[in-house]
Amino acid sequence: MTLTTDSLISTLHTDDYLMPPPNPADRLPCHIEPRDLRRLELHAVLTAAGIAPLPGDCEAIDQISALPAEVHQALHRWLTA
Repeated sequence: MTLTTDSLISTLHTDDYLMPPPNPADRLPCHIEPRDLRRLELHAVLTAAGIAPLPGDCEAIDQISALPAEVHQALHRWLTA
């Protein structure tokens, strides 16, 4: 018996199936405080801008995260422009 590539691939995938998409109603409720969300976003924007925060920068990022949302919007504009 000679196996072709197509027949081999089809036999390998007989047990494969797509899982259904997750049901949003089954998700666990998760609330992130605005300050924590701003901190995470600031880390992401800095990293995307090529400014990887150093371990000692966490205190400064935490203090900046306490500032109002308008300040963060300006920071995002400046860093992503």
